[in-house]
Amino acid sequence: MSCENRRIAIDCPCTYLSCSRHGCCCECVEYHRRSGELPGCYFTKETERDYDRSIEHYLRTSRGMS
Repeated sequence: MSCENRRIAIDCPCTYLSCSRHGCCCECVEYHRRSGELPGCYFTKETERDYDRSIEHYLRTSRGMS
């Protein structure tokens, strides 16, 4: 995948700061999609810190949220 208009998200909420994809949304989404996961920005601040990016974890922790 190529991101012609690669933008860096200055306010990226992911807490894994040493990731080479930190703030590069299209690269991050592509990486996690290939791994069957979701990027950290899909999670709340509290659940994102678990570093469990599975879809199951997202569904478990997002229930009741509107």
